[in-house]
Amino acid sequence: MKRMIAIAVSALFAGCTVGPDFQRPDAPKETRYAAPAANHANDTSAQQIVLGKRLNQAWWKLFQSDAIDKVVKQALAHNRTIAAAGYTLAQEQELAAAQSGAVDPQVDITAGVGREKYGAEFLGTSPKPPPFTYYAVGPTISYTLDYTGGVARSIEQQNALVDYQREQLNAAYLAVTGNAVMESFRIASLRAQIAAVEAMLDQDRNNQRLVHEAFAAGSVSRLDIVSAESQYASDATLLPPLRQKLSVARHALAIILGQAPADAELPLFDLEQLTLPMRLPVAVPSELAHRRPDILAAEAQLHAATAAIGVATANLYPQINLSASFVQQSTETSQFFAANSNGWSLIGGLVAPIFDGGRLRAERTAAVDAMLASAARYQQTVLTAFGQVADSLQALEHDAEALDAQSRARQAAGDNLELTRKSYREGNAGVLQVLDAERHYQQASLGYVQARAQRYIDTAQLFLALGGSGPQEVASASADITKRGN
Repeated sequence: MKRMIAIAVSALFAGCTVGPDFQRPDAPKETRYAAPAANHANDTSAQQIVLGKRLNQAWWKLFQSDAIDKVVKQALAHNRTIAAAGYTLAQEQELAAAQSGAVDPQVDITAGVGREKYGAEFLGTSPKPPPFTYYAVGPTISYTLDYTGGVARSIEQQNALVDYQREQLNAAYLAVTGNAVMESFRIASLRAQIAAVEAMLDQDRNNQRLVHEAFAAGSVSRLDIVSAESQYASDATLLPPLRQKLSVARHALAIILGQAPADAELPLFDLEQLTLPMRLPVAVPSELAHRRPDILAAEAQLHAATAAIGVATANLYPQINLSASFVQQSTETSQFFAANSNGWSLIGGLVAPIFDGGRLRAERTAAVDAMLASAARYQQTVLTAFGQVADSLQALEHDAEALDAQSRARQAAGDNLELTRKSYREGNAGVLQVLDAERHYQQASLGYVQARAQRYIDTAQLFLALGGSGPQEVASASADITKRGN
């Protein structure tokens, strides 16, 4: 006991704070996300990556679409996930404020009234007072001497949890904006695909008419009629799944906007009204670790886990509590505030762990293990983020290649269709050859639409993988969301 008291006293005068101090993880040393890609410097259709360039505006505005900008603003104003995250952040901030109050003396006022009778033997041979009523009122002051810094560590831990929840709000902001844009792109893509399939079906109906005319003229057989009808029936099967996907995308966007699907009024997104950003600002890996909400959230969790070690360490030391009270005691209310009614007490208490079956040291070891687990999760989060950016960069490169291939395929199919029709008019080709050429052209047109839409989707995925907008823009939006939550 003497040794433990000596440790406590020495710690008191040293003013120490037990446990490790949190050190922010070093920035990643990587200079790129993936292996060097093909050089498209001379390809005007390929998007150019500007490494180290910071995006300082709302990322979705790079697509220059008023409809998408309107949808995103509506989502930020009415999405329930963002509202919930804002309230949760406000809750954590209040809990941190409550925890911070533990460093100050706690002042209360107590009041009591009671009736009492002493037992016959309580006062021995002294005169026995009759039953009496007593009154008491006065302030009490209590203070926990935080000589180990355990209370300070608990406050630090709670503030780290506030930082974590703030990044969760930023993550919700990023997810909602991303989902709103992605669903808008899907709607535009599906509408374009449906238009392409409907054009294909119109061509199939025209082909059926031509085949029937040729059959009436005796130039084709009934087998040709069956082939044309079979092609129409086959192409018609493409339309219902696309319409179903369009309905799902529209319903998903309505929910993101905080509306019931039946009541939602959504813009008619059109691929032709979108602009593909050709110069893409991409943060370097070291900056990405300081801007992505999930990485910053993992960092805040690591901070909280580090502070928890200090709390567990402080529990190994004696706890010193000081209290004082001043009270007015009287059996008559008229005697309150009389000098002979004053009562007071000063109490200093020390509780030191002697034997707890190893519980406190096990709890501290568990806190260390939790910190190491948080560090591992942080590292994994960073690696996952790098992988997502690398995937997006590679996707954009391959999207450019796919669009180029689809463009050449459509051009070739169009040229073939034109020549086949000319040959048919000159009597050198049959109706089936024309039908086949038209089917290949329509399929190539559908593939071209899909390739175009995929570039928009993958570009948005890159911006999301990079953490979305610049830190100042996100901070401003988060502050507004938090204000609404409060």
